[in-house]
Amino acid sequence: MRKLLLTVAVALPASAIVAQTPAVRLINAPDASSPHTFGMVSAIRQLPGGKVLVNDGIKRQLTLLDASLGGATIVADSVSGTASSYGVRPGGLIAYFADSTLFVDPAGLSMFVIDPAGKIARVASVPRSQDAPALGSNLLGNPGLDGKGRLVYRGGFGRIVAGPAVAQSATRSGAGDNAARAASLASMFEQPDSTALVRVDLATRKLDTAAFFKIPKNKMNVQQNERGMTVTTEINPLQTVDDWAVLADGSIALVRGQDYHVDFIRADGSASSSPKIAYDWQRLTDEDKVAIIDSAKAAFERARAAAPNGGNVVMDGRGGGGGGGGQPGMVVMNFSMRGGEGGGGIRTGEAGGGPQMTFVSANELPDYRPVFAQGASRGDADGNLWVRTSATRAGSVAGPIYDVIGQKGELIDRVQIPSGRQIVGFGKGGVVYMMARDDSGAWLERTHR
Repeated sequence: MRKLLLTVAVALPASAIVAQTPAVRLINAPDASSPHTFGMVSAIRQLPGGKVLVNDGIKRQLTLLDASLGGATIVADSVSGTASSYGVRPGGLIAYFADSTLFVDPAGLSMFVIDPAGKIARVASVPRSQDAPALGSNLLGNPGLDGKGRLVYRGGFGRIVAGPAVAQSATRSGAGDNAARAASLASMFEQPDSTALVRVDLATRKLDTAAFFKIPKNKMNVQQNERGMTVTTEINPLQTVDDWAVLADGSIALVRGQDYHVDFIRADGSASSSPKIAYDWQRLTDEDKVAIIDSAKAAFERARAAAPNGGNVVMDGRGGGGGGGGQPGMVVMNFSMRGGEGGGGIRTGEAGGGPQMTFVSANELPDYRPVFAQGASRGDADGNLWVRTSATRAGSVAGPIYDVIGQKGELIDRVQIPSGRQIVGFGKGGVVYMMARDDSGAWLERTHR
């Protein structure tokens, strides 16, 4: 007797489709750890044979580890006046042609070209001196080479410093014009809400704009008093922003925060956009918003207390999210502005040192938590894009959850790393490098996706 087979087409509800996205899984346990301790690993570069070049911005050292993550050799040190001096400020590590590497010294306006063996081959000048802070930083993105060998990096990056015209305007006397001068200064310090992603040809030094992307915007409040001008920065710790990364094939990925999709600028110059990436958006209650503001204030005070001499205060906000899930955060940079002689001028520091900061009221935060923060995106060595999200898992005490997005813009994996870890780079074949930290310092761990 023959059986009749029927094929039935069933329309799946949206909830079922979302459920078919990759489940979050904990990344594999490390297969190697470095005995050498670091101050802070801001970036790494895997070299042939499994050796790893490590950029330590706190100790101001470049260190070469062998394939077992042992046998540390110092490539560049904080000792000044030598041919291998790291520089006086944290620098940036950039993947260069083939297996070579660039190390950018933003203060010295120079670059080490490091060969595949991890040795300094030569020294070159940065292509544009005004862009040295952007090239020499692994904090808000990782510069890289596009398909035509141009260096891609964030434009308009750097410290805000009041110029002579601002200082003169602030110190100029005159009755009745305080409010007008304050309003004028406020407009001069108005921060943009977007900036350019630029490309520079290293041979011709010609610069062009690849795209624009949304960045955090903080409000500058200017007040006039008998001692001069006081500038206060008002912080919104939960802003919807875009992010970017250079992929292994030279493509550029721009991750859009408004609806969570990826715009690609391919290595051949063509452009495409992915569909919206499935994501469980978290609605924020009034109580959630108050807790976020309180957490941001506490984190800022801790960061300011730890910053030497009221220096730069950098925060990524990941400590404020429940379950260590990677709450989108902020970066606060101290800046110095002084007027002329005689006590007038612009003051940004409080009596105890450090910038004056206030925070927006809780009701100004968005109703949904942004998917990611600035600096959340990285390209791995296999052509995929990793995005550190704000997602959490109920009951989990592990660290941030990363969405792994394939070369066509599809979500191919969701990986959670252990608590106290931060992804700092990749190797081919799914190799992942993480910085781990405890009270004794930081070290490097290697694992596989």
